[in-house]
Amino acid sequence: MQTNAGSGRVVTVTNLAEFFRGALRGALADQRVTVDVQTEHYVVNMLTLFARAERLYESTPDGPRLKPLAQMLFEALDAASAVERESALQRLGDISLFMAGLFARGFARRLVDVDYHVAMGGRAYDALASSLERGRRRAPAQVFAELAAKFQPLVDALGEIGDAAYVYTQRDILRLYEIWLKTGSMRARRLLRGLGIEAAPVAMRTH
Repeated sequence: MQTNAGSGRVVTVTNLAEFFRGALRGALADQRVTVDVQTEHYVVNMLTLFARAERLYESTPDGPRLKPLAQMLFEALDAASAVERESALQRLGDISLFMAGLFARGFARRLVDVDYHVAMGGRAYDALASSLERGRRRAPAQVFAELAAKFQPLVDALGEIGDAAYVYTQRDILRLYEIWLKTGSMRARRLLRGLGIEAAPVAMRTH
């Protein structure tokens, strides 16, 4: 089930993929961002997949865990084949996008913050797109190239989905301002304005 933030009602979701598709389209429209239909389809599938904890986390002797992004990058660079490298880069990009979009508030006061996830994820998708292009797999290459180019706006869109039932308060100003300074998130800036704060300009970032 999903809470509707605007009405306070609880809406039953029977098709998770269709829920994510509608939520993503609405969030992208709010962010004034457009993506190719294949890119939209990819993000919806990723959200649907990771909604199942066993597909997001990896089994370890200590229980389900997420590998550190640096370890995932090392494994991609150390892969024995191009197929293994591309698979590792894809998972690194997916995990970074999912976590930065839906769990940015949880990174506060941690050593690794949301900007690190944005940088790692964007670069992983970009490297994957280049590898696929060299292999003449242009259709998937275009999807991952767009994911790399629009990583931060997509993080903002997923953040809007994750915040569907969250009401921001004055306590959130510092964290939102921190996210704005670190990532240039237009969504964070808009939320700050809603709380009566005009954020200072930050330099544009490239990944």
